[in-house]
Amino acid sequence: MRIAKELALPPKQNPPFEPLKGRPKIQEMKRIIFLLLFVQVGFIYGQKKQALSGYLTDAASGEALIGANVVAEGTGLGVSTNAYGFYSLALPAGEYTVRFYYLGFETEVRSVMLTADRTLNVEMKESSVELQEVVVSEDLDKNVKSVEMSTTQLTILEVKAIPQLLGEVDVIRSILLLPGVTTVGEGASGFNVRGGNIDQNLILLDEAPLYNSSHLFGFFSIFNGDAVRDLKLYKGGIPAEYGGRLSSVLDVRQKEGNSKAFHGTGGLGVLSSRLMLEGPIVKDKCSFMVAGRRSYADLFLKLSSDPDLRQNQAYFYDLNAKVNYKIDDKNSVFVSAYFGRDIFSFSDLFRFSWGNKTLTLRWNHLFSDKLFSNFTILASDYDYSLGVPTGDQAFDWISGITNVYAKADFSYYLDPKSTFRFGGGMLYYGFDPGKATPGPETTVFNEFKVPNKYAVEPGVYASIDRKIGTRITVQLGLRYSHFLRLGEETIYIYDENKPKSPETVVDSIHYANGEVISSFSGLEPRFSANYLLDDESSVKLSYNRTRQYIHLVSNTTSATPIDVWTPSGPHVKPAYADQVAGGYFRNFRNNRYELSAELYYKKMYDLLDYKNGAELILNPTVETELLSGDGTAYGLEIMLKRNGKKWSGWISYTLSRSEMLVRGHFPEETINNGNPYPTNWDKTHDLSATGYYNITKYWQVSAIFVYQTGRPITYPDGKFEQNGIIIPVYNNRNSARIPHYHRLDFSITYDFKKNETKNYKQSIVFGAYNVYARRNAFSIFFRQSEENPLQTEMVRLSILGSIIPFVTYNFQF
Repeated sequence: MRIAKELALPPKQNPPFEPLKGRPKIQEMKRIIFLLLFVQVGFIYGQKKQALSGYLTDAASGEALIGANVVAEGTGLGVSTNAYGFYSLALPAGEYTVRFYYLGFETEVRSVMLTADRTLNVEMKESSVELQEVVVSEDLDKNVKSVEMSTTQLTILEVKAIPQLLGEVDVIRSILLLPGVTTVGEGASGFNVRGGNIDQNLILLDEAPLYNSSHLFGFFSIFNGDAVRDLKLYKGGIPAEYGGRLSSVLDVRQKEGNSKAFHGTGGLGVLSSRLMLEGPIVKDKCSFMVAGRRSYADLFLKLSSDPDLRQNQAYFYDLNAKVNYKIDDKNSVFVSAYFGRDIFSFSDLFRFSWGNKTLTLRWNHLFSDKLFSNFTILASDYDYSLGVPTGDQAFDWISGITNVYAKADFSYYLDPKSTFRFGGGMLYYGFDPGKATPGPETTVFNEFKVPNKYAVEPGVYASIDRKIGTRITVQLGLRYSHFLRLGEETIYIYDENKPKSPETVVDSIHYANGEVISSFSGLEPRFSANYLLDDESSVKLSYNRTRQYIHLVSNTTSATPIDVWTPSGPHVKPAYADQVAGGYFRNFRNNRYELSAELYYKKMYDLLDYKNGAELILNPTVETELLSGDGTAYGLEIMLKRNGKKWSGWISYTLSRSEMLVRGHFPEETINNGNPYPTNWDKTHDLSATGYYNITKYWQVSAIFVYQTGRPITYPDGKFEQNGIIIPVYNNRNSARIPHYHRLDFSITYDFKKNETKNYKQSIVFGAYNVYARRNAFSIFFRQSEENPLQTEMVRLSILGSIIPFVTYNFQF
């Protein structure tokens, strides 16, 4: 591996270019003032009605119920609880019958005399029948009546009802079965949404950003199902409170801990085991949750008779923790944390390691029965390393990204038809592009480090949900984001008449610590609307503009991508995207069946791509390897879901296209002669079918079938010989495709219901991944033939090419 050498150029005091290109103008400040005035208007509006407010919680655990519904009968008015289980329903004075309902729980009914603002907290009991037997008409109507589109919300009960691949309840694998969500292939980290790269997804765990969502190169997600309470995926119509990514938001919330009694949940599997403990610290006031998980393939490797295999390592571990304290009816405090790491090494040849750490502190405060607030301070850290342990080329390389974020979010419930949300925050970034430390026997290079980079990203937002009449609901939002690239850093200046390369550096500028290097900003309008055709069907429309100021510099088609994040600056522009989506939604047979069909079109600007053979590791002039272009993604997503007593499941299908266009000022900065080409994650057809069937009250079978068009790949269209070595020539990027992908998974679960006591439950899951052992290709590469060095041979790379059986024992006490 070549280690780049730092360019030594004298700093210059007078920059030949304007470093503050994109500085906010007076007009942009006026827009911010208008936003704040918009907030004040929201406070004035709708003060004459009385508010019925409170929290909905699980009677058995004290956990908040997210997205539960509260309806005043006979009025057609209702609201849903927020991410902390809070609701507020403003009504004229009078007597009402109020219904509280949530999927999987018994409906609660209360008679309320409302003559003044009133607090009503309700504990809801879990239904005595199984989840798949519960069909709550009003709750399932959300598919039709909610203003949200391109959005999926799942409780952990619903995720656990999905067939358990490899015996693990997995958040990421569950969303991969949804239309519009895919992955490059087995062994690839992350996921792709509507033609976007993996770095275009904002992944949040208790509001803290995560930069890698995978364990063991994509075979497990970092989310321990026992510690997760709720998740929500936005593919479009993204609310204004979210910013910083182009394609999607995955918002995952951890359990708060049982405030009523001590409980535990866990499982023992062939590949990994886990344990979660929760209980009250102060009953009904303060609770905790702690969960741990570890895989142990490395332990089996040590038992191998092959000495080389005994030196290999492949395992992960993670730890989730949370404490919440209800101070009084108006104040609650939450502290949550996550720590996870992957270790992978192959004998003395190489080793990888990566991990996430997060810490979140939140304070919920009720200013009034109509105004709910959430104040958050958090920190997150992601690091990635690789190395060669021994030999004359031994080295260790590490890179990472650190965040510190402070924000405030407010929800003001104007009346039963209107909810106003606003807030803002400041996000700090610290980027460590990489440091290489040579081994004790290394003589090839000395210790080398690419200087750190720094940035801050402030932002404010406001949005309103408004029901107009009985058929129309709209959501209007506006976000203003700003990004400041900060010193200390030396910025290289290139000859504008030549392609960027280390040889065309003509000068440099040194910026002091905290000095602004570059500044970017812009508005991000958001809009969603729902028109009810009748009680069972609706049409929806959404538009959103999103901006992204940080970029993952990585070869995402590799099974072991190099995770290096870089901020926008003088040589890397921020990316932005416009997406329009429209859809038809219909429920059949008393909500037994749900149908959705969505069309979307997304245009993306200033995306990163790479030159052929780009060197991304420890390169102080990495911008010379980067190219900028525009992207286009469009498609049709169809999903048919059945909610049944005996069997349930869904079929999802996506017909889509994702393309890039890179047309630089020079031939060296142009791809495919300036013509569009498919992205690495473009898959024309993506079909998945998921189903589970209750044979008896003890036995359940489930299965998943997946079919996908093979992803694009670049084949050489020429070659030349140099010193007896055949060197391929690549010109037409992604002009070919690997073979199509398909796979069947099967599992059967036995629930020990006849033997369980009141406080102890257990089940065992048997199954197999890739039942018919298809050798799906992850990639195709070319090499010289060992038999004839003058010939080139094609080689199929399969991460998994055989059936993988599994068994997992689950328990709960």
